[in-house]
Amino acid sequence: MKPRLARCDETAALWRIRNLAIRHGCQSVYPADVIAAWTPDTLPLGYFEAVKSNPFYVIDDPEHGVAATGFLDLHSGSVEAIFTLPACNGKGYASAIMQAIIDEAKKRGFSQLTLAATPNASSFYQRHGFSVVREALYPSTLAQADLACVEMVRDL
Repeated sequence: MKPRLARCDETAALWRIRNLAIRHGCQSVYPADVIAAWTPDTLPLGYFEAVKSNPFYVIDDPEHGVAATGFLDLHSGSVEAIFTLPACNGKGYASAIMQAIIDEAKKRGFSQLTLAATPNASSFYQRHGFSVVREALYPSTLAQADLACVEMVRDL
């Protein structure tokens, strides 16, 4: 289970993983109409650019193909889009991607990583050395709502 860099031709599959993970994992955190708006089937152009312009990692599952995602936003130094196909939860894929992002950030000279976690995912990031900075609202154009989030930081 070694993370690899995503290919641009996989972008639609990565978007699908994102949406399935949000729809599954955030049911108890956000209202159904917000989740539906936040996870449109139509791929936004900005997502393709994120895959193309940043170290965007994936893990391949022998049964499901690409099964987990995550990237280091090189502009902001933030961890983004760590999502696992619900059928593959619990296999350590997200942790492997998190470690690849941490290693990449160190290699590139970052001294700190930030992220905005959904409340249901904050404990995952705490297990990987992130500390809570504050609870906040994240304005999401896609969701057409301010999403509750937990701003976090990790020194490298």
